[in-house]
Amino acid sequence: MIDNNIRSILLTGGFTSTILLGGCNVPLPPQTDHPNVIYVFPDQMRNHAMGFWRKAGFRDAVHFTGDPVYTPNLNQFADESIVLTSAMSNFPVSSPYRGCFFTGKFPTNSGVPLNCKADRPVSSLPIDAECISDVFSKSGYNCAYIGKLHLDHPTPNDPDNPGEYVGEARPAWDAYTPPERRHGFDYWYSYGTFDVHKHPHYWDTEGKRHDINEWSPKHEADKAIAYLRNEGNVRDKNKPFFMVVSFNPPHGPYHSLNDCMEEDYNLYKDKPLDSLLIRPNVNFNMSKNKCVPYYFASVTGVDREFGRILEELKKLGLDKSTIVVFTSDHGETMCSQGVEDAKNSPYAESMNVPFLIRYPQKLAPRIDQEMILSTPDIMPTLLGLSGLGNKIPTAVEGRNYADWFLEKSKRTPLRNAALYIRNADGEKDADGNITSYFPIARGIKTTRYTLALTINKNTKELENALLFDDLNDPYQMHNLPLEENKEVVAMLCEKMVPLLVEANDPWYKEHILKNMIPYN
Repeated sequence: MIDNNIRSILLTGGFTSTILLGGCNVPLPPQTDHPNVIYVFPDQMRNHAMGFWRKAGFRDAVHFTGDPVYTPNLNQFADESIVLTSAMSNFPVSSPYRGCFFTGKFPTNSGVPLNCKADRPVSSLPIDAECISDVFSKSGYNCAYIGKLHLDHPTPNDPDNPGEYVGEARPAWDAYTPPERRHGFDYWYSYGTFDVHKHPHYWDTEGKRHDINEWSPKHEADKAIAYLRNEGNVRDKNKPFFMVVSFNPPHGPYHSLNDCMEEDYNLYKDKPLDSLLIRPNVNFNMSKNKCVPYYFASVTGVDREFGRILEELKKLGLDKSTIVVFTSDHGETMCSQGVEDAKNSPYAESMNVPFLIRYPQKLAPRIDQEMILSTPDIMPTLLGLSGLGNKIPTAVEGRNYADWFLEKSKRTPLRNAALYIRNADGEKDADGNITSYFPIARGIKTTRYTLALTINKNTKELENALLFDDLNDPYQMHNLPLEENKEVVAMLCEKMVPLLVEANDPWYKEHILKNMIPYN
Protein backbone atom coordinates (compact mmCIF):
# COMPACT_ATOMS: atom_id res chain seq x y z
CA MET A 1 0.00 0.00 0.00
CA ILE A 2 1.02 3.65 -0.27
CA ASP A 3 3.42 5.17 2.22
CA ASN A 4 1.52 7.29 4.76
CA ASN A 5 3.44 10.43 3.78
CA ILE A 6 2.40 10.02 0.17
CA ARG A 7 -1.18 9.26 1.19
CA SER A 8 -1.34 12.49 3.21
CA ILE A 9 -0.15 14.35 0.14
CA LEU A 10 -2.89 12.74 -1.92
CA LEU A 11 -5.55 13.89 0.51
CA THR A 12 -4.52 17.53 0.70
CA GLY A 13 -5.51 20.41 -1.51
CA GLY A 14 -8.44 20.85 -3.85
CA PHE A 15 -11.90 22.24 -3.23
CA THR A 16 -15.00 20.44 -2.05
CA SER A 17 -18.06 20.36 -4.30
CA THR A 18 -20.49 19.55 -1.48
CA ILE A 19 -21.66 20.95 1.82
CA LEU A 20 -22.80 18.97 4.83
CA LEU A 21 -26.46 19.55 5.54
CA GLY A 22 -28.19 17.39 8.11
CA GLY A 23 -25.50 14.74 7.69
CA CYS A 24 -26.01 14.46 3.91
CA ASN A 25 -23.81 15.49 1.01
CA VAL A 26 -25.67 18.10 -1.06
CA PRO A 27 -24.07 19.01 -4.42
CA LEU A 28 -23.23 22.66 -4.91
CA PRO A 29 -23.86 24.42 -8.23
CA PRO A 30 -21.01 24.17 -10.75
CA GLN A 31 -18.08 26.47 -10.07
CA THR A 32 -14.96 27.40 -11.97
CA ASP A 33 -13.10 25.06 -9.61
CA HIS A 34 -15.12 22.14 -11.00
CA PRO A 35 -14.51 22.01 -14.75
CA ASN A 36 -16.01 19.61 -17.22
CA VAL A 37 -13.74 16.67 -18.06
CA ILE A 38 -13.49 14.76 -21.35
CA TYR A 39 -11.27 11.69 -21.43
CA VAL A 40 -10.65 10.27 -24.91
CA PHE A 41 -8.61 7.09 -25.24
CA PRO A 42 -8.43 5.06 -28.44
CA ASP A 43 -7.25 1.50 -27.96
CA GLN A 44 -3.73 0.43 -29.00
CA MET A 45 -2.52 3.85 -30.15
CA ARG A 46 1.25 4.23 -30.45
CA ASN A 47 2.72 7.30 -28.82
CA HIS A 48 5.01 7.42 -31.84
CA ALA A 49 2.02 7.67 -34.23
CA MET A 50 1.29 11.37 -33.78
CA GLY A 51 2.47 13.80 -36.40
CA PHE A 52 3.64 16.53 -34.04
CA TRP A 53 6.62 14.40 -32.95
CA ARG A 54 8.11 15.30 -36.32
CA LYS A 55 7.67 19.04 -35.72
CA ALA A 56 10.33 21.43 -34.42
CA GLY A 57 10.38 21.52 -30.63
CA PHE A 58 8.59 18.24 -30.20
CA ARG A 59 11.07 16.11 -32.12
CA ASP A 60 13.89 17.39 -29.92
CA ALA A 61 12.08 16.24 -26.77
CA VAL A 62 12.19 12.50 -27.59
CA HIS A 63 14.80 10.00 -28.73
CA PHE A 64 12.70 8.46 -31.47
CA THR A 65 11.56 9.67 -34.87
CA GLY A 66 7.82 10.09 -35.11
CA ASP A 67 5.86 7.95 -37.52
CA PRO A 68 4.97 9.58 -40.86
CA VAL A 69 1.30 9.80 -39.96
CA TYR A 70 -1.30 12.48 -40.70
CA THR A 71 -2.81 13.86 -37.45
CA PRO A 72 -3.62 17.56 -37.94
CA ASN A 73 -6.03 17.80 -34.99
CA LEU A 74 -3.63 16.20 -32.54
CA ASN A 75 -0.88 18.48 -33.86
CA GLN A 76 -2.97 21.54 -33.02
CA PHE A 77 -4.10 20.06 -29.71
CA ALA A 78 -0.47 19.39 -28.73
CA ASP A 79 0.33 23.10 -29.18
CA GLU A 80 -2.44 23.89 -26.66
CA SER A 81 -1.65 21.16 -24.12
CA ILE A 82 0.82 19.71 -21.71
CA VAL A 83 2.40 16.82 -23.60
CA LEU A 84 4.11 14.09 -21.61
CA THR A 85 7.00 12.25 -23.22
CA SER A 86 6.96 9.43 -20.64
CA ALA A 87 3.40 8.39 -19.84
CA MET A 88 3.57 4.64 -19.17
CA SER A 89 0.94 1.94 -19.29
CA ASN A 90 2.24 -0.17 -16.40
CA PHE A 91 0.47 -3.29 -17.61
CA PRO A 92 0.06 -2.57 -21.34
CA VAL A 93 -3.09 -4.61 -21.95
CA SER A 94 -6.66 -3.37 -22.31
CA SER A 95 -8.52 -4.51 -19.18
CA PRO A 96 -5.71 -4.08 -16.61
CA TYR A 97 -5.10 -0.53 -17.86
CA ARG A 98 -8.80 0.27 -17.54
CA GLY A 99 -8.92 -1.17 -14.05
CA CYS A 100 -6.00 1.08 -13.03
CA PHE A 101 -7.62 4.14 -14.61
CA PHE A 102 -11.03 3.52 -13.04
CA THR A 103 -9.79 2.73 -9.52
CA GLY A 104 -6.46 4.54 -9.20
CA LYS A 105 -4.95 1.21 -8.08
CA PHE A 106 -2.38 -1.16 -9.50
CA PRO A 107 -3.65 -4.50 -10.89
CA THR A 108 -3.02 -6.37 -7.63
CA ASN A 109 -5.80 -4.39 -5.94
CA SER A 110 -7.91 -3.06 -8.82
CA GLY A 111 -9.65 -6.42 -9.25
CA VAL A 112 -8.54 -6.59 -12.90
CA PRO A 113 -5.19 -8.45 -13.10
CA LEU A 114 -5.88 -9.97 -16.54
CA ASN A 115 -7.82 -9.19 -19.72
CA CYS A 116 -11.50 -9.81 -19.02
CA LYS A 117 -13.19 -12.80 -20.66
CA ALA A 118 -15.69 -15.44 -19.61
CA ASP A 119 -13.20 -18.06 -18.40
CA ARG A 120 -11.42 -15.52 -16.17
CA PRO A 121 -13.82 -14.77 -13.29
CA VAL A 122 -10.70 -13.78 -11.34
CA SER A 123 -10.55 -10.56 -13.41
CA SER A 124 -13.49 -8.15 -13.29
CA LEU A 125 -14.05 -4.64 -11.97
CA PRO A 126 -15.52 -5.14 -8.45
CA ILE A 127 -19.06 -3.89 -8.05
CA ASP A 128 -18.07 -2.20 -4.77
CA ALA A 129 -14.97 -0.47 -6.19
CA GLU A 130 -14.94 3.31 -5.69
CA CYS A 131 -14.12 4.47 -9.19
CA ILE A 132 -13.31 7.85 -10.68
CA SER A 133 -16.86 8.08 -12.05
CA ASP A 134 -18.31 7.26 -8.61
CA VAL A 135 -16.41 10.20 -7.14
CA PHE A 136 -17.46 12.58 -9.91
CA SER A 137 -21.09 11.44 -9.66
CA LYS A 138 -21.26 11.81 -5.87
CA SER A 139 -19.72 15.28 -6.26
CA GLY A 140 -22.53 16.55 -8.47
CA TYR A 141 -21.28 15.68 -11.97
CA ASN A 142 -23.16 14.20 -14.89
CA CYS A 143 -21.16 11.14 -16.01
CA ALA A 144 -21.18 9.59 -19.51
CA TYR A 145 -19.43 6.54 -20.94
CA ILE A 146 -19.30 6.01 -24.70
CA GLY A 147 -17.58 3.11 -26.49
CA LYS A 148 -15.51 0.09 -25.46
CA LEU A 149 -15.44 -0.85 -21.78
CA HIS A 150 -13.75 -4.28 -21.47
CA LEU A 151 -13.83 -4.25 -17.68
CA ASP A 152 -16.51 -6.82 -16.83
CA HIS A 153 -16.28 -10.59 -16.60
CA PRO A 154 -18.78 -11.69 -19.30
CA THR A 155 -21.74 -13.59 -17.88
CA PRO A 156 -24.96 -14.95 -19.49
CA ASN A 157 -26.89 -11.73 -18.87
CA ASP A 158 -28.05 -10.67 -22.36
CA PRO A 159 -31.04 -8.36 -21.70
CA ASP A 160 -32.67 -9.58 -24.92
CA ASN A 161 -31.96 -13.27 -24.25
CA PRO A 162 -31.91 -13.90 -20.49
CA GLY A 163 -29.52 -16.63 -19.48
CA GLU A 164 -27.38 -16.26 -22.62
CA TYR A 165 -24.10 -14.51 -23.42
CA VAL A 166 -24.34 -11.48 -25.71
CA GLY A 167 -22.09 -13.07 -28.35
CA GLU A 168 -21.40 -16.44 -29.88
CA ALA A 169 -17.65 -16.61 -29.14
CA ARG A 170 -16.52 -19.11 -26.50
CA PRO A 171 -15.05 -18.19 -24.19
CA ALA A 172 -17.07 -15.00 -24.41
CA TRP A 173 -15.26 -11.66 -24.59
CA ASP A 174 -18.11 -9.23 -25.19
CA ALA A 175 -20.28 -8.23 -22.24
CA TYR A 176 -23.37 -6.27 -21.28
CA THR A 177 -22.92 -4.03 -18.26
CA PRO A 178 -26.14 -3.71 -16.19
CA PRO A 179 -26.93 -0.42 -14.39
CA GLU A 180 -25.71 -1.66 -11.01
CA ARG A 181 -22.21 -2.15 -12.47
CA ARG A 182 -21.88 1.26 -14.16
CA HIS A 183 -20.19 3.06 -11.28
CA GLY A 184 -21.96 6.40 -11.36
CA PHE A 185 -22.25 6.76 -15.15
CA ASP A 186 -25.80 8.01 -15.67
CA TYR A 187 -25.46 8.12 -19.48
CA TRP A 188 -24.41 4.83 -21.05
CA TYR A 189 -23.66 3.86 -24.64
CA SER A 190 -21.19 1.03 -24.46
CA TYR A 191 -20.20 -2.61 -24.99
CA GLY A 192 -17.57 -4.99 -23.62
CA THR A 193 -15.25 -5.76 -26.48
CA PHE A 194 -16.17 -6.42 -30.11
CA ASP A 195 -13.74 -5.99 -32.98
CA VAL A 196 -15.92 -5.49 -36.07
CA HIS A 197 -15.16 -1.83 -36.61
CA LYS A 198 -17.75 -1.02 -39.28
CA HIS A 199 -20.57 -3.00 -37.66
CA PRO A 200 -20.36 -2.15 -33.96
CA HIS A 201 -23.08 -2.57 -31.39
CA TYR A 202 -23.88 -0.80 -28.13
CA TRP A 203 -26.24 -0.96 -25.17
CA ASP A 204 -27.77 2.33 -24.11
CA THR A 205 -28.72 3.64 -20.69
CA GLU A 206 -31.96 1.65 -20.68
CA GLY A 207 -30.26 -1.56 -21.86
CA LYS A 208 -31.52 -1.41 -25.44
CA ARG A 209 -29.11 -2.80 -28.03
CA HIS A 210 -28.16 -0.76 -31.09
CA ASP A 211 -26.51 -2.45 -34.11
CA ILE A 212 -24.79 0.14 -36.30
CA ASN A 213 -23.45 0.04 -39.86
CA GLU A 214 -20.83 2.77 -39.49
CA TRP A 215 -17.18 3.03 -38.53
CA SER A 216 -17.26 2.96 -34.74
CA PRO A 217 -15.16 6.10 -33.97
CA LYS A 218 -17.38 8.15 -36.31
CA HIS A 219 -20.52 6.89 -34.59
CA GLU A 220 -19.07 7.37 -31.11
CA ALA A 221 -17.96 10.91 -31.91
CA ASP A 222 -21.52 11.60 -33.09
CA LYS A 223 -22.85 10.36 -29.74
CA ALA A 224 -20.30 12.45 -27.84
CA ILE A 225 -21.28 15.55 -29.83
CA ALA A 226 -24.97 14.85 -29.18
CA TYR A 227 -24.16 14.58 -25.47
CA LEU A 228 -22.35 17.92 -25.53
CA ARG A 229 -25.35 19.48 -27.26
CA ASN A 230 -27.59 17.80 -24.69
CA GLU A 231 -29.83 16.36 -27.35
CA GLY A 232 -32.74 14.60 -25.66
CA ASN A 233 -31.95 16.33 -22.34
CA VAL A 234 -29.62 13.49 -21.36
CA ARG A 235 -27.81 15.59 -18.76
CA ASP A 236 -28.47 18.41 -16.32
CA LYS A 237 -26.92 21.50 -17.92
CA ASN A 238 -26.55 23.07 -14.48
CA LYS A 239 -24.00 20.44 -13.54
CA PRO A 240 -20.47 19.90 -14.86
CA PHE A 241 -19.90 16.65 -16.77
CA PHE A 242 -17.34 13.88 -16.92
CA MET A 243 -17.40 12.14 -20.30
CA VAL A 244 -15.25 9.16 -21.31
CA VAL A 245 -14.97 8.28 -25.01
CA SER A 246 -13.26 4.95 -25.65
CA PHE A 247 -12.60 4.35 -29.35
CA ASN A 248 -11.68 0.78 -30.30
CA PRO A 249 -9.56 1.57 -33.43
CA PRO A 250 -6.67 1.65 -34.06
CA HIS A 251 -6.93 -1.67 -32.19
CA GLY A 252 -6.94 -4.62 -34.57
CA PRO A 253 -8.12 -5.84 -36.91
CA TYR A 254 -6.42 -3.54 -39.41
CA HIS A 255 -6.29 -5.70 -42.50
CA SER A 256 -8.63 -4.11 -45.04
CA LEU A 257 -11.11 -1.34 -45.78
CA ASN A 258 -13.50 -3.20 -43.49
CA ASP A 259 -11.41 -1.81 -40.64
CA CYS A 260 -10.85 1.85 -41.55
CA MET A 261 -12.19 4.65 -43.72
CA GLU A 262 -11.16 4.65 -47.37
CA GLU A 263 -10.44 8.38 -47.37
CA ASP A 264 -7.81 7.76 -44.69
CA TYR A 265 -6.36 4.66 -46.33
CA ASN A 266 -5.86 6.63 -49.53
CA LEU A 267 -3.28 8.79 -47.75
CA TYR A 268 -1.00 5.78 -47.26
CA LYS A 269 -1.90 3.11 -49.81
CA ASP A 270 0.62 4.15 -52.49
CA LYS A 271 3.54 4.87 -50.20
CA PRO A 272 6.48 2.42 -50.20
CA LEU A 273 6.59 0.32 -47.05
CA ASP A 274 10.02 1.60 -46.06
CA SER A 275 8.68 5.16 -46.13
CA LEU A 276 6.07 4.18 -43.50
CA LEU A 277 8.11 1.78 -41.36
CA ILE A 278 11.06 4.09 -40.85
CA ARG A 279 12.44 2.61 -37.61
CA PRO A 280 15.71 0.65 -37.58
CA ASN A 281 14.17 -2.04 -35.33
CA VAL A 282 11.53 -3.05 -37.91
CA ASN A 283 11.46 -6.60 -39.23
CA PHE A 284 10.47 -6.34 -42.90
CA ASN A 285 9.93 -10.09 -43.19
CA MET A 286 6.82 -10.10 -41.02
CA SER A 287 3.45 -10.70 -42.64
CA LYS A 288 2.10 -7.92 -40.46
CA ASN A 289 3.92 -5.36 -42.62
CA LYS A 290 0.98 -5.18 -45.02
CA CYS A 291 -1.21 -3.95 -42.16
CA VAL A 292 0.73 -0.71 -41.67
CA PRO A 293 -1.28 1.48 -44.10
CA TYR A 294 -4.52 0.33 -42.48
CA TYR A 295 -3.21 0.98 -38.97
CA PHE A 296 -2.05 4.48 -39.87
CA ALA A 297 -5.37 5.08 -41.64
CA SER A 298 -7.16 4.18 -38.40
CA VAL A 299 -4.95 6.63 -36.50
CA THR A 300 -5.81 9.39 -38.97
CA GLY A 301 -9.51 8.57 -38.67
CA VAL A 302 -9.34 8.70 -34.88
CA ASP A 303 -7.60 12.08 -35.17
CA ARG A 304 -10.47 13.41 -37.31
CA GLU A 305 -13.17 12.22 -34.88
CA PHE A 306 -11.28 13.64 -31.92
CA GLY A 307 -11.06 16.93 -33.81
CA ARG A 308 -14.83 16.93 -34.36
CA ILE A 309 -15.39 16.62 -30.61
CA LEU A 310 -12.98 19.49 -29.94
CA GLU A 311 -14.66 21.65 -32.58
CA GLU A 312 -18.09 21.08 -31.07
CA LEU A 313 -16.77 21.89 -27.62
CA LYS A 314 -15.52 25.20 -28.99
CA LYS A 315 -18.77 25.97 -30.83
CA LEU A 316 -20.72 25.49 -27.61
CA GLY A 317 -18.36 27.79 -25.69
CA LEU A 318 -17.32 24.96 -23.39
CA ASP A 319 -13.67 24.68 -24.39
CA LYS A 320 -12.34 27.11 -21.79
CA SER A 321 -14.10 25.35 -18.91
CA THR A 322 -13.26 21.78 -19.90
CA ILE A 323 -10.26 19.57 -19.19
CA VAL A 324 -9.58 17.38 -22.25
CA VAL A 325 -7.25 14.38 -22.12
CA PHE A 326 -6.10 12.32 -25.10
CA THR A 327 -4.31 9.09 -24.26
CA SER A 328 -4.40 5.33 -24.88
CA ASP A 329 -4.45 2.09 -22.91
CA HIS A 330 -1.29 0.73 -24.51
CA GLY A 331 0.82 1.05 -27.61
CA GLU A 332 1.46 -1.02 -30.72
CA THR A 333 4.83 -2.54 -31.60
CA MET A 334 3.91 -2.65 -35.32
CA CYS A 335 6.65 -4.95 -36.64
CA SER A 336 9.31 -3.81 -34.17
CA GLN A 337 11.59 -6.34 -32.49
CA GLY A 338 10.14 -9.09 -34.67
CA VAL A 339 7.32 -9.65 -32.15
CA GLU A 340 3.79 -10.43 -33.27
CA ASP A 341 2.19 -9.21 -30.02
CA ALA A 342 1.29 -5.54 -30.35
CA LYS A 343 1.25 -5.06 -26.58
CA ASN A 344 1.86 -6.83 -23.25
CA SER A 345 5.62 -6.23 -23.34
CA PRO A 346 8.18 -3.86 -21.79
CA TYR A 347 9.18 -2.47 -25.18
CA ALA A 348 8.80 1.31 -25.35
CA GLU A 349 6.43 1.04 -28.31
CA SER A 350 4.10 -1.03 -26.13
CA MET A 351 4.42 0.75 -22.74
CA ASN A 352 4.85 4.38 -23.75
CA VAL A 353 1.44 5.89 -24.52
CA PRO A 354 0.21 9.30 -25.66
CA PHE A 355 -0.80 11.66 -22.89
CA LEU A 356 -1.92 15.18 -23.77
CA ILE A 357 -3.95 17.29 -21.37
CA ARG A 358 -5.50 20.71 -22.10
CA TYR A 359 -7.16 23.02 -19.57
CA PRO A 360 -7.19 26.56 -21.01
CA GLN A 361 -6.11 29.38 -18.69
CA LYS A 362 -5.14 26.82 -16.03
CA LEU A 363 -2.46 24.62 -17.60
CA ALA A 364 0.36 26.32 -19.51
CA PRO A 365 1.09 24.40 -22.74
CA ARG A 366 4.47 22.70 -22.57
CA ILE A 367 6.37 19.49 -23.16
CA ASP A 368 7.03 17.64 -19.90
CA GLN A 369 10.09 15.40 -20.11
CA GLU A 370 10.47 15.00 -16.35
CA MET A 371 7.30 13.21 -15.29
CA ILE A 372 7.07 9.44 -15.65
CA LEU A 373 3.32 9.01 -15.31
CA SER A 374 1.89 5.70 -14.13
CA THR A 375 -1.65 4.66 -15.02
CA PRO A 376 -3.04 4.76 -11.44
CA ASP A 377 -1.94 8.42 -11.20
CA ILE A 378 -4.53 9.50 -13.76
CA MET A 379 -7.58 9.10 -11.52
CA PRO A 380 -6.35 11.14 -8.53
CA THR A 381 -4.75 13.76 -10.79
CA LEU A 382 -7.96 14.39 -12.73
CA LEU A 383 -9.93 14.61 -9.48
CA GLY A 384 -7.35 17.03 -8.12
CA LEU A 385 -7.50 19.22 -11.23
CA SER A 386 -11.30 19.21 -10.91
CA GLY A 387 -11.21 20.64 -7.39
CA LEU A 388 -11.96 17.28 -5.81
CA GLY A 389 -8.58 16.51 -4.28
CA ASN A 390 -10.16 15.96 -0.88
CA LYS A 391 -12.55 13.41 -2.41
CA ILE A 392 -9.82 11.02 -3.56
CA PRO A 393 -10.56 7.64 -1.93
CA THR A 394 -8.06 6.70 0.75
CA ALA A 395 -7.45 3.32 -0.92
CA VAL A 396 -6.09 4.96 -4.10
CA GLU A 397 -2.50 3.97 -4.86
CA GLY A 398 -1.81 6.53 -7.60
CA ARG A 399 -0.48 10.01 -6.92
CA ASN A 400 -2.29 13.31 -7.33
CA TYR A 401 -0.10 15.41 -9.60
CA ALA A 402 -2.60 18.25 -10.02
CA ASP A 403 -0.27 20.82 -8.44
CA TRP A 404 2.57 19.65 -10.67
CA PHE A 405 0.46 20.20 -13.79
CA LEU A 406 -0.75 23.55 -12.46
CA GLU A 407 2.86 24.51 -11.62
CA LYS A 408 1.72 25.56 -8.16
CA SER A 409 4.15 23.35 -6.31
CA LYS A 410 5.99 20.06 -6.49
CA ARG A 411 4.99 18.76 -3.07
CA THR A 412 3.88 15.41 -4.51
CA PRO A 413 7.18 13.70 -5.32
CA LEU A 414 7.66 12.42 -8.83
CA ARG A 415 8.56 8.78 -9.19
CA ASN A 416 11.93 8.28 -10.81
CA ALA A 417 10.63 5.23 -12.65
CA ALA A 418 7.54 3.26 -13.68
CA LEU A 419 6.77 -0.32 -12.75
CA TYR A 420 6.27 -2.85 -15.57
CA ILE A 421 3.76 -5.64 -14.91
CA ARG A 422 2.78 -8.76 -16.81
CA ASN A 423 0.50 -11.44 -15.40
CA ALA A 424 -0.47 -14.83 -16.78
CA ASP A 425 -3.31 -17.23 -16.09
CA GLY A 426 -2.93 -19.06 -12.80
CA GLU A 427 -4.82 -22.04 -11.42
CA LYS A 428 -7.97 -23.46 -13.01
CA ASP A 429 -11.02 -25.07 -11.45
CA ALA A 430 -12.71 -28.26 -12.61
CA ASP A 431 -14.64 -26.32 -15.26
CA GLY A 432 -11.49 -24.78 -16.74
CA ASN A 433 -12.11 -21.32 -15.29
CA ILE A 434 -9.12 -19.24 -14.17
CA THR A 435 -9.24 -18.80 -10.40
CA SER A 436 -5.94 -16.99 -9.91
CA TYR A 437 -3.21 -15.20 -11.81
CA PHE A 438 0.53 -15.72 -11.92
CA PRO A 439 2.85 -12.65 -11.73
CA ILE A 440 5.12 -13.87 -14.50
CA ALA A 441 7.13 -10.70 -15.18
CA ARG A 442 8.04 -7.45 -13.47
CA GLY A 443 10.35 -4.68 -14.51
CA ILE A 444 11.20 -1.01 -14.36
CA LYS A 445 11.37 1.88 -16.79
CA THR A 446 13.57 4.86 -15.86
CA THR A 447 14.51 7.88 -17.94
CA ARG A 448 17.47 5.88 -19.26
CA TYR A 449 16.94 2.15 -18.78
CA THR A 450 14.37 -0.58 -19.27
CA LEU A 451 14.70 -3.82 -17.28
CA ALA A 452 12.20 -6.70 -17.43
CA LEU A 453 12.55 -9.98 -15.54
CA THR A 454 10.46 -13.04 -16.43
CA ILE A 455 10.24 -16.03 -14.10
CA ASN A 456 9.43 -19.69 -14.57
CA LYS A 457 5.88 -20.57 -13.49
CA ASN A 458 7.03 -23.71 -11.68
CA THR A 459 10.25 -22.66 -10.01
CA LYS A 460 9.77 -18.87 -9.83
CA GLU A 461 13.41 -18.56 -10.85
CA LEU A 462 14.64 -16.15 -13.51
CA GLU A 463 13.86 -17.50 -16.97
CA ASN A 464 14.82 -14.58 -19.20
CA ALA A 465 15.57 -10.87 -19.01
CA LEU A 466 15.57 -7.75 -21.13
CA LEU A 467 17.89 -4.84 -20.38
CA PHE A 468 18.10 -1.80 -22.64
CA ASP A 469 19.98 1.48 -22.45
CA ASP A 470 17.16 3.56 -23.93
CA LEU A 471 19.27 6.70 -24.12
CA ASN A 472 21.93 5.18 -26.34
CA ASP A 473 19.68 2.53 -27.87
CA PRO A 474 16.25 4.20 -28.22
CA TYR A 475 14.90 1.47 -30.49
CA GLN A 476 15.92 -1.23 -28.00
CA MET A 477 17.90 -3.29 -30.49
CA HIS A 478 20.61 -4.50 -28.11
CA ASN A 479 19.61 -6.63 -25.13
CA LEU A 480 22.46 -6.07 -22.69
CA PRO A 481 23.78 -9.13 -20.81
CA LEU A 482 23.00 -8.96 -17.09
CA GLU A 483 26.39 -10.38 -16.09
CA GLU A 484 28.24 -7.66 -17.97
CA ASN A 485 26.11 -4.88 -16.46
CA LYS A 486 25.90 -5.90 -12.81
CA GLU A 487 26.04 -2.38 -11.41
CA VAL A 488 23.20 -1.15 -13.65
CA VAL A 489 21.09 -4.21 -12.84
CA ALA A 490 21.69 -3.77 -9.11
CA MET A 491 20.73 -0.10 -9.30
CA LEU A 492 17.53 -0.87 -11.23
CA CYS A 493 16.53 -3.71 -8.91
CA GLU A 494 17.00 -1.39 -5.93
CA LYS A 495 14.82 1.27 -7.58
CA MET A 496 12.17 -1.36 -8.27
CA VAL A 497 11.59 -2.16 -4.59
CA PRO A 498 9.62 0.98 -3.57
CA LEU A 499 7.53 0.64 -6.73
CA LEU A 500 6.65 -2.95 -5.84
CA VAL A 501 5.86 -1.88 -2.28
CA GLU A 502 3.65 0.98 -3.48
CA ALA A 503 1.74 -1.42 -5.75
CA ASN A 504 1.44 -4.02 -2.96
CA ASP A 505 2.72 -6.37 -5.63
CA PRO A 506 2.99 -10.18 -5.29
CA TRP A 507 6.70 -9.99 -6.08
CA TYR A 508 7.19 -7.86 -2.97
CA LYS A 509 4.87 -9.93 -0.80
CA GLU A 510 6.57 -13.20 -1.84
CA HIS A 511 10.09 -11.73 -2.20
CA ILE A 512 10.40 -13.21 -5.68
CA LEU A 513 13.99 -13.20 -7.03
CA LYS A 514 15.23 -12.09 -3.63
CA ASN A 515 18.76 -12.99 -4.72
CA MET A 516 18.54 -10.08 -7.22
CA ILE A 517 16.02 -7.66 -5.72
CA PRO A 518 17.02 -6.20 -2.31
CA TYR A 519 13.61 -6.23 -0.60
CA ASN A 520 15.11 -5.61 2.83
